[in-house]
Order: sequence, then structure tokens, then C-alpha cells
Amino acid sequence: MGSEKLKIIYAWNYFEWGGAQIYFFGLIRRIREHADITIVLPENSDKQLITFIENLGVETYFFPVENYRKSTTSIFDKPRLHLGKFAAERALLKALFRHDLAGAIVHVELAPWQSLYSLIRLCRRSNVFITMHNSFPPVPGWRKAIWKAKFALISRNDNFHIFPSNNDAKNALKPYVTQEFLDRTKVTYTNVDPDEIAQALTSKIDKDLLREKFGLPKNRSLVFCVGQFIDRKGRWTFLDAARRVTEKRSDTAFVWIANSKPSDEDLAKARSYGLEDNFFLILSEEVGKEHLDLFKLLRLADLFVLASTQEGLPISLLEAMALGIASISTNVNAIPEAVHHLETAWLIEPNDAPALADAVETLLNDDALRKRLANDGQKFVLKEFNEIAVAEIALIEYRRAVGARK
Repeated sequence: MGSEKLKIIYAWNYFEWGGAQIYFFGLIRRIREHADITIVLPENSDKQLITFIENLGVETYFFPVENYRKSTTSIFDKPRLHLGKFAAERALLKALFRHDLAGAIVHVELAPWQSLYSLIRLCRRSNVFITMHNSFPPVPGWRKAIWKAKFALISRNDNFHIFPSNNDAKNALKPYVTQEFLDRTKVTYTNVDPDEIAQALTSKIDKDLLREKFGLPKNRSLVFCVGQFIDRKGRWTFLDAARRVTEKRSDTAFVWIANSKPSDEDLAKARSYGLEDNFFLILSEEVGKEHLDLFKLLRLADLFVLASTQEGLPISLLEAMALGIASISTNVNAIPEAVHHLETAWLIEPNDAPALADAVETLLNDDALRKRLANDGQKFVLKEFNEIAVAEIALIEYRRAVGARK
């Protein structure tokens, strides 16, 4: 390819945002000098997300779509969810086809088991990359057979490529693709920006002022979580453990930073744990316009907890560890790739509030252990999950795909 610039489009069709977008942003930061980049996303997307994109300095293209979200909490919402998914996917394709896709890379948030037709249509016009952040959930045999047939169809297309963002996700592909496809599939880890981490750690902050700004109590240890306030993030295990800890000690408070406001029903259930001023829910839009603002707030944390029941390799956990915060998480999916028990962080089983409460208490009472896990976890993440190395892999694969197509 020589010095010829790539043409890359990053795209998604939903309003929720989180680790998938942060992963995209990491690639964009490191690749933008080698490529003309466009982000395609729905109109009326979250204002904070749009600010993050503006800070990247790349072209954006907004398309109209109804307020489609990827998940639901009620079986009665499923028909509406499927209709919304179909409409949002159609709108995304229409938006993408308005661009010149000849010779382009389209890195899109679609999945073969849900969006086979759309991916096939895109592969006819461009090289298509998807990222698999999670392994597959347990499903009945008939559904697994359908998924296998879909993968067999799409993986035969030379223009279709997968980036698993952890080894657990890559290994989950084994029943669905050929060994040849798997061998050429490169892991591009969920990762952290070492420059941003360094900036956060060297920035001067007034911790008392930060506590006052967000209404957090002084002279108390703070246990943080960052993520969507949803079941698979272990929210009720987190609150149950918080109740157990605060019943024994009055010197600890728990903080959850969520990127969207929970429903009234969820807030009512959260209040039922009786935590009162021992639990604080902060919306990420209140934190600031830059990712660095989140890191500065996280520097108040004595511990970071992510009690997920299903995950890929969560960016919030990696960022907390990179910031030198002793962390606790669960033995699910790809999390053990970063959390080596009592080496880089503390590992518990999911849905085990007593074990989580015990881990929190132990680490708050043992300064030496807490500091050792914080230091060793930080070194491990900055070495193994580094944005620079991941972007280099992605850039090589993008160029190889375009070169093969020519």
C-alpha cells in the first residue's frame, strides 16, 4: 500500500454506549494519521459520547433512527425490541450505503448470529470487520445449530473479519468456524491508553473539593464501580455486599458511576437495600466532558469492584487497575485474563455477595496487600493491554484486508 491512506468507517446503530465505543476510540487515536476515518452513529446520541467523538477530530455522520436499545428487562418488550433492531439495522445500512465503500474498511457493531443479511450485503461492497467482546451464552442445541450455519456462510467470505477482544471470545469461535479462519483471526485486546493514564496520574486534583462536588463523604473509604447499572454488571450483588460491609463499619461508602439513568423501578429496588448515604449513584454525564475527568474522579477510590455475571474484558476494570486502584472482580469469561487472584487483583465467584463483602473488608483492613495488588495490577495492565500495541495489530490487519481485495 505504501503511504496510501486507508478509508475506515466505524459504525453502530444503537443509543447505549460503553466499552465497544471506548475500544473504537482507542483504535482511532492511534490509526487516524494512517487513515481517513468516519464515525457513523444515530442522531440524538448521548451528548457526552458526542463530545468524546468531537475530541477525536474525525468526521461524523448521523443518521435518523428510532430510540433502539440492545437489551430489555421484560419478555413483553421483546417483540418491540426485535422490531426496533430491524428498523435500526436498516437505517444503519442505508447510511453506510450513502458512502463510497469501494476499497473501504467498515468496522461495524453487528453480529453474524443476529445480522447475517446485513453483513453479507456490506461484504459485497467493502471489507467488513466486527469485534467480538463476549463469548456466547449457553443456548439450546437448535439455536447453536442455526448460529453455526450462519457463521459457516459468512466466514467463507474473504471480506469478512473478526477481531476478538480477548482470548475467551476467540476460543468461543471454535465450534462455529474453520481452523483456517480461526488461525488468521487476531485478538485485539480491550485496552487502555497509557498516555491518558499517565496524564490522569500526574494531574493535580483536590480530593476534598472533588468529594464535595459529588456529595461524597469525607474521611470514609470509597469503593467504586463504573458501568451500566444493569443485572449482568452484578448491581444487586454489589449493593448486597455494600449493605453487609456498612452494617459492620461506618467508615466506608460505595459509589456507582453509570452512563445512563436507571429506571424508577431500579432506583426503588436500590433504595430497598437501606444504604441511604452509604451508596451514591453518579451519572457519567455529570462527571465531565472528557474521559480524563472520569479518571480524576476514580482517583478517589480506595477499591474498585466489578461483580459481573457475564462479561468480555471490561474496559472499566482495566482502567481502574491501570490507575493503580486495587480491584475485585468475578471469575467469568475473560476477566481472569486480567485478574490473577491475589497477584494482579482479587477474584471471586459471581453472585456471591458474602465473598465480595469479605474481599472488600480484607483489602480495606490490609494496607500492604491492597497496595501490592494495586501496584502489580497496574504494571500488568499497562504491559499486556496497551492501546498502542493493539492498534498496531488492527492496522496491519486492515491493510492486509485491503491489499487482498485489490
